[in-house]
Amino acid sequence: MKIAVAKEIDPSEPRVAASPDTVKKFKALGVDIAVEPGAGVKSGMPDSEFTAAGATVSADAVKDADIVIKVKRPEASELAKYKRGALVIAIMDPYGNDAAIKMMADAGISAFAMELMPRITRAQVMDVLSSQANLAGYRAVIEAAEAFGRAFPMMMTAAGTVPAAKVFVMGVGVAGLQAIATARRLGAVVTATDVRPATKEQVESLGAKFLAVEDEEFKNAQTAGGYAKEMSKEYQAKQAALTAEHIKKQDIIITTALIPGRPAPRLVTTEMVKSMKPGSVLVDLAVERGGNVEGVRSGETADIDGVKIVGFPNLASRVAASASSLYARNLLSFIETLIDKSTKALAVNWDDELVKATALTKDGAVIHPNFQPKSA
Repeated sequence: MKIAVAKEIDPSEPRVAASPDTVKKFKALGVDIAVEPGAGVKSGMPDSEFTAAGATVSADAVKDADIVIKVKRPEASELAKYKRGALVIAIMDPYGNDAAIKMMADAGISAFAMELMPRITRAQVMDVLSSQANLAGYRAVIEAAEAFGRAFPMMMTAAGTVPAAKVFVMGVGVAGLQAIATARRLGAVVTATDVRPATKEQVESLGAKFLAVEDEEFKNAQTAGGYAKEMSKEYQAKQAALTAEHIKKQDIIITTALIPGRPAPRLVTTEMVKSMKPGSVLVDLAVERGGNVEGVRSGETADIDGVKIVGFPNLASRVAASASSLYARNLLSFIETLIDKSTKALAVNWDDELVKATALTKDGAVIHPNFQPKSA
């Protein structure tokens, strides 16, 4: 059985889907590993490290591979190289990309979207959203610190006292919690908000203060899967009024709010941005879905009256070595469930809940119920 590690063709994507460590573990399972040349270079993993771990580095790596692992969804030029029936596992970004899903079905591959992994105990080690969001939350604070023209911690010197930076985190999922923890480590005074009541205790456990309109709707604002529900217009107005007053006093705002399959909710208006002091910074982690901050521009740092809005997409990739290492382990843990340990052969159980949740295409058809072609 052969697994191929594809090199990302998107020049803005430095991550890679395997590490020398996971190559060794795949080899221990009796699997042949082939890596496309230069696949890990941008993540600090040269070809020599993959060959030392037991992989073959070859321009024909994906040819005849039973499984192809990637970071991003394959494009048409890549699909043409894969054998029909191959499993292709990546972060597929399926929402709103029906044509791309159909293209993968037409290519005859079995496509698996790692970000659709169910949030259950046995799949925690495969949770790509968490592993990458964790690093994105960390990196968001680093980007904020770089753009902020002042120190984060309070400093008492003979020349005077530097006050601690005030950081406000909006959206307390995995990324938000890591942003809180990182800002606290750097010495900032941190507040945070989220529509899910369960997050209040998590925020306070990290030494930050929680801010929310805690009414009846707030108490029921979480789905069974642990995601935030979309709130009513009335609640959004009350929350916006509360946060608008709070935002005026903040130095740094980090927004992380995303609802799967929907545009990012607008949390910060231009009016709120203009109410902030010149030199303040906003970092928008939801920029790829339209952004939480009005005026954010993907890939740029916008400036509104001296307030910076940082809109770098794919923040986890700005910590590429760490992000690749964690993503590679997520993939390894999932692929282990697809291999028969005794025969060393591919043995996909299509009734397994992990497979059912992540499989998009099979045998030329789109099989995931959420992405079925709409009937006329």
